[in-house]
Formats: sequence, C-alpha cells, structure tokens
Amino acid sequence: MAAAEAYLCVRTLHTACAVVSIAGFAARGALMLAGSPLLQHRLVRIAPHVIDTLLLASAVWLAWFLGQVPFVHGWITAKVLALLAYIVLGTIALKRGRTKRVRGAAFAAALATAAYIVAVALTRDATPWS
Repeated sequence: MAAAEAYLCVRTLHTACAVVSIAGFAARGALMLAGSPLLQHRLVRIAPHVIDTLLLASAVWLAWFLGQVPFVHGWITAKVLALLAYIVLGTIALKRGRTKRVRGAAFAAALATAAYIVAVALTRDATPWS
C-alpha cells in the first residue's frame, strides 16, 4: 500500500472513530440523564474503550506521519489539551459527578469541548471561530 493510500485509510478510520465516539458519548450522556439501566450493559461499558483506543492510535499515527507534534504545532497542542479537558469532563458527566445537575453541566461542557476539537481539526487552527 502506498503512503498516500495508507494515510487516507488511517484518516478515514480516525474520522469514523471520532464520529462514533462522540455519538456514543452523547448517547451515554442521554442515558445517564434519563437514569437508564442500559448504562450498565456490558456493550455500553466496553465499546467506548475499543473505539477510543482506535481513535487515539490513529491520531498518533497521523501525527507521526504528518510530522505534527504537540507543543510545536499550535492546533495539535490545542486538540491535545482540549482532549484532556474532554476526558475529565466526560468522567465527571458519566461517573464522578455527585448530582445529576453536576453531571448534566459536565456533559454539556464535554459536548462543547468535542465541538471545539472537531472545529480545530477541520480548520487546523487553534482559534477556529475567530
């Protein structure tokens, strides 16, 4: 497989995993807000880890392939820092928030952070809305 074909395959995998990951997080957040016992289903608990592992692995490969690394390229740094915020907010929303109000606020903030990450990825600019 030529380098360009490999790049396109991994970029497509990364994009697909990002879409599925964010949609899955949104669905789990909706289940959490509804108080659904489906959140405890084995598939709902395991699938996000598989998808997010593929997402992270493809991100690392793309960054390596393109020679773009955090703290050198601003937009990659912005994505990495926003990803860390998204992870923290997501764990508060789905696990660690003590009240439904705290969980709901963290859920909304995590979705906003995901939107920022997508905007940065599409524009390759740390300030995509400026």
